[in-house]
Amino acid sequence: MIGGTRSGKSAHAEALAAASGLAVRYVGTADPGDGSMRARIARHTSRRPPVWTTVDAGPVLADACSVAIDECVLVDGLGPWIATRLHVAGAFADSTQLPAAAADVLAGVDRLIHTLETAGAAIVVAERAGDGVLPPDDASRAWVDLLGDATQRLAARADRVDLVVAGRSITLGAGPGRPHPAAERRQPDPSLRRHGDTDVRPGDADHAVNVVAGGPPPWLRVALDAALADQAAGYPREDEAIAAIAGLHCRDRDEIVPTNGAAEALWLLGPALRPTLAACVHPGFTESEAALRAHDVPMVRVLRDPDRGFALDPTAVPAAADLVVVGNPASPTGTLDPAAAILALRRPGRTIVVDEAFMDLVPGQSGSLVGTRLPDVIVVRSLTKALGVPGLRAGYAVSPAHLAARLRAVRPPWSANVLALAALAAAAAHPGELAAIAERASAERADLYARLRGIPGLHAWPGAANFVLVAVADGPRVVTTLRDQRIAVRSAASFPGLDARHIRITARDRRSNARVCDALTTAMSSSVFDR
Repeated sequence: MIGGTRSGKSAHAEALAAASGLAVRYVGTADPGDGSMRARIARHTSRRPPVWTTVDAGPVLADACSVAIDECVLVDGLGPWIATRLHVAGAFADSTQLPAAAADVLAGVDRLIHTLETAGAAIVVAERAGDGVLPPDDASRAWVDLLGDATQRLAARADRVDLVVAGRSITLGAGPGRPHPAAERRQPDPSLRRHGDTDVRPGDADHAVNVVAGGPPPWLRVALDAALADQAAGYPREDEAIAAIAGLHCRDRDEIVPTNGAAEALWLLGPALRPTLAACVHPGFTESEAALRAHDVPMVRVLRDPDRGFALDPTAVPAAADLVVVGNPASPTGTLDPAAAILALRRPGRTIVVDEAFMDLVPGQSGSLVGTRLPDVIVVRSLTKALGVPGLRAGYAVSPAHLAARLRAVRPPWSANVLALAALAAAAAHPGELAAIAERASAERADLYARLRGIPGLHAWPGAANFVLVAVADGPRVVTTLRDQRIAVRSAASFPGLDARHIRITARDRRSNARVCDALTTAMSSSVFDR
């Protein structure tokens, strides 16, 4: 990490350390010898999480950086440490001491490099050497030369080198024969891209996909047929759908951004907002994290606590996060947080994105922020779940106008097709029918939850969406046993914060709920599950 004075390099390094997800050891090198420097150190200290370990760099910098493989070490910064070593060696007063002092510094840097290779993650902050006029005295020139040599040695072994200018970071290109520093980070995490539809075979009783059964209702089919007949021959026009959605939520038209499903809205966040540190609240829809990682956004996971009913804890989000993505209701837990909890996430300079893809299934939509105009809150919605139209990819973002413009700027042309736009307009014109769907889904979920609670050895969490999260002793075997009976459920092991014990079960009608619960009871009571 290199940058000039007051460039924001330390804040960027701290954000990367937080995003590592590891325990952090902060190694400070500044000398608090005067009041100004003490005040600067105090400012840096105040913005770091209190759980971080802070140590002062001694003569041997590597010794202060000895950490375990599950820790992240942050050295801030290299320039002050070099200056201190030259001063202690007397090089500023006696230039004849420079050769020996310089050799000692570079040997210390080599030892530092060797030590950092054993850490779980390592970040070194260095001043950008040589940008100014060449200093007139020997010792100052030696400091510039040593800082430049040390930075090059570290960069030659680093996976990534960031240049920070005016608070913005640029990842520099690789040296000869090395891959681009972002190449490894761009590799996808397959578990983040796994979804329930892959668990369902033709003919299965589907309790894996969290879409209301039955497909589009009759009034929507009429609207889709008309759109196909009248509009499919032309390019999509968004005006009518935007006006309808704006009216539904009492928002302005320039605050509505139709998208190719809610997932596309989440994929727009990285390039549109360019956050320096994003926080994804988990368990939650994993496409949010997959999208941010694909756009090389530093990110940190904030895990909900199952012992607190997966309730949102706003204080768990790092202060440095300038983007927070949270589901409400969340999937796969079904947790519905009150609006006050979501709003407690707000901070100056931070944008909150609320994924309300399941809010249409909550009678009364308690906790929704879609109708609340706030300058830093984006709400993402989907019609997929309530209307049973996952194939249409009908979604939208509701955002303050200035952020909506940024989303549109990176959105592909004709993102929402004519059928999706027709579905948006039709849904906005049928609020009563949407409310009835929500009541039905709520009743089905309540029925499923009541049945699940009666199964010995199974723990079920209450939720507000059309599914229930459960935990069993041997999740993979339960999933396989149900699959053998042509019943598809969703293993929740791919959701951060959960594991193979957790299963998401979508609620259906009472008869279907009874069948899946009977199969679960049999599986749970069979000898293969005895403990």
